Amino acid sequence: MSAPRHTLHIVSGKGGTGKTTVAAGLACALATRGRRVLLCEVEKRQGLSELFGVPPLEGDEERRLTRTPAGGSVFGLSIDAEDALREYLETFYHLGLAGRALDRFGVIDFVTSIAPGLRDVLLTGKVYEAVRRGVKRLPTAYDSVVLDAPPTGRIGQFLNIHDEVSGIAKVGPIRSQADSVAALLRSRSTIVHLVTLLEDMPVTETEEAVGALRASGTGVGTVIENMVNPSPFEPAVLADVAAGSVALDVPGWEQQQNAALAAEFAVEASRTLEQQVRHERLQQLGLPLVQVDFDPLGIDAESLFAIAEQLTDQLALEVA
Repeated sequence: MSAPRHTLHIVSGKGGTGKTTVAAGLACALATRGRRVLLCEVEKRQGLSELFGVPPLEGDEERRLTRTPAGGSVFGLSIDAEDALREYLETFYHLGLAGRALDRFGVIDFVTSIAPGLRDVLLTGKVYEAVRRGVKRLPTAYDSVVLDAPPTGRIGQFLNIHDEVSGIAKVGPIRSQADSVAALLRSRSTIVHLVTLLEDMPVTETEEAVGALRASGTGVGTVIENMVNPSPFEPAVLADVAAGSVALDVPGWEQQQNAALAAEFAVEASRTLEQQVRHERLQQLGLPLVQVDFDPLGIDAESLFAIAEQLTDQLALEVA
């Protein structure tokens, strides 16, 4: 079994597009044939534990979330900036008890608030350490790491580690860590996937995010269109339905009932046509597009595996 081409998959998307669900599905897709995949979250929402139906992830705990039907395992890690800062103070300045005392006085919140770039360095530093285990061939190494990153509105800043800390630290451990993380984020082993809905605002944010990521030198992989309702009809038929040109005559129904149903079909046909226009906008980005079907029954472990199958079928994933 060959090594994965990309070891770090970063997933972003506008809030409400289902990026956490897609990130979890991607982790399941990558977890094949004994592979170990780490799924990380950085927004303190405990979204991973809720998705997989397990107790909340605490501290530095890397707990197995699930075994996949493809024969791999997905582990979870919930990264907290304050915990990472305490670990940083202990590692480089040996401030174990003092670090906890600072936290009680609110100093940690103060520091990460006035220097948001530092918060991002600390968060991505934990991801960097997990990826580096594979390079070092440690027994706790992972074949792939999937990061459920901040939304597209902040993804450029979040990944632009080097510039964000330039005004904070010119030398020292923080700068060294930032340089190392920046090198990983710009390397060929890292790829960013963007999740969107076929709605105007998410598509616009996706277009803007692609431009920002390309300008920063970060590799952009795939745009994932989430919660899509596929239509079996051709655009010309949908246009006729949307225009009200198709009359309905359901046996046993009154004319008023047929008219009401035709009006509902017209609204749905118009929505589908609008989605196709937005799909064409995304095609102009010149990136691979993947569609994940809408699941009316909601998300559970089985639906995550179904999303994983869709991603495996459509993405050039390293699952051989």
